[in-house]
Amino acid sequence: MTGKGTSEAATCAPEETASEPTIEPSKEGAASESSGEEEVAKPQEPASDAPAPAATKPAPSREDVPSTPLSLTVEDVSSSSVTVSWEPPERLGKQGFQGYVLQLCQEGASEWVPVNARPMMVTQHTMRNLALGDKFFLRVAAVNSAGAGPAAELDQPVHIREIIEAPKIRVPRHLRETYIRQVGETVNLQIPFQGKPKLQASWTHNGHALDSQRVNVRTGDQDSILFIRSAQRSDSGCYELTVQLEDLEAKVAIDVLVIEKPGAPSSIRLLDVWGSNVALEWTPPQDTGNTELLGYTVQKADKKTGQWFTVLERYHPTTCTISDLIVGNSYSFRVFSENQCGLSTSAAITKVLAHIQKADIAAKPKGFIERDFSEAPSFTQPLADHTSTPGYSTQLFCSVRASPKAKIIWMKNKMNIQGDPKYRALSEQGICSLEIRKPSPFDSGVYTCKATNVLGEASVDCRLEVKASATH
Repeated sequence: MTGKGTSEAATCAPEETASEPTIEPSKEGAASESSGEEEVAKPQEPASDAPAPAATKPAPSREDVPSTPLSLTVEDVSSSSVTVSWEPPERLGKQGFQGYVLQLCQEGASEWVPVNARPMMVTQHTMRNLALGDKFFLRVAAVNSAGAGPAAELDQPVHIREIIEAPKIRVPRHLRETYIRQVGETVNLQIPFQGKPKLQASWTHNGHALDSQRVNVRTGDQDSILFIRSAQRSDSGCYELTVQLEDLEAKVAIDVLVIEKPGAPSSIRLLDVWGSNVALEWTPPQDTGNTELLGYTVQKADKKTGQWFTVLERYHPTTCTISDLIVGNSYSFRVFSENQCGLSTSAAITKVLAHIQKADIAAKPKGFIERDFSEAPSFTQPLADHTSTPGYSTQLFCSVRASPKAKIIWMKNKMNIQGDPKYRALSEQGICSLEIRKPSPFDSGVYTCKATNVLGEASVDCRLEVKASATH
């Protein structure tokens, strides 16, 4: 017990305790009191430090002092305190009840030291500021004005020691699933744990001890760290952390997977070439990089340019058909494997070029009957009667269809007007027009458009009226 605890127990005033009988029964005395009444009736010896007059007083009778308190129990023990409780005695005595006196005796010592300076009325008491490692006995007695009754004593000593907290491991969220690293990267597993007093931590790899040349472990009060500077595929597996405290322990397993890029497909061959299509087949790689494949990447290259173009990505089967190749070109093909680390560093390449040849098509002409498109002239749009104003040029229109092309002749009142500068005739794409420049009333009459070819002729008429200006 610490000095502070002893000083607190020694605060009881001497004059108060001198007038009261001292709690003298030892462990044997307490046992004899419970075994028979004749032993209890024996007078108690006075305390060695009591005044001389008190020693001449006769010992109180059994009925005058309280009986032994009942059910002395330790309720709680911590690293610096202990709490005890008891039940009141069956008999409080005839002289009036004053309270309880609690005493302790260090293990291996014979002196009982009072804990409370004055009798207390409560049936529970907490002793504080105790030293870690203390081991002592406790007893309690009821007191009245006639003296102290027999004491109730604990069978086992109280041991002040650090509170034991069961070990518990808290796994970080990112380590609850498989911890994946690439070859050459660092592996850093930091696992927090709880428990008191200090825990003992140990690691295993697949049930075996760690390779100290490759794996470093640092364990503190609250966590343990497993560190690998440059991971290799052999570092994959189950790492188990065990924390122990006496007969208590907690375990957690962390799955680590170290991966790298896969190898290239073992072989590739050209199965068939037809039209603008090519069929390929390859075998899976022998080394998948310590993880499953995500698929294959297929590329093609034209012999003329030599540039590679991706045709398929993350393609899972080991056979494929590549279409829409250019006729007349020759192609090479290659296949990469792919996993979480990426594409394989090399590829399987076809040894034979795929030649996309032109199909041999033999023309088989059939008997062809040429159609005769010859046609005699016919007007699809006739001339329309027209009224014009003197001095303003006017035009006449019609359309004709003929094969071979028809010759166009314009007439006025059935007289040919070809070559007359007053008229301008045009014919294009079967559209025939006649422009009459600044007509006068004299130009009124019937105009005819005549079309002729070797198959025949056709003509259309219209009337043009040029009104004279009104005179005033």
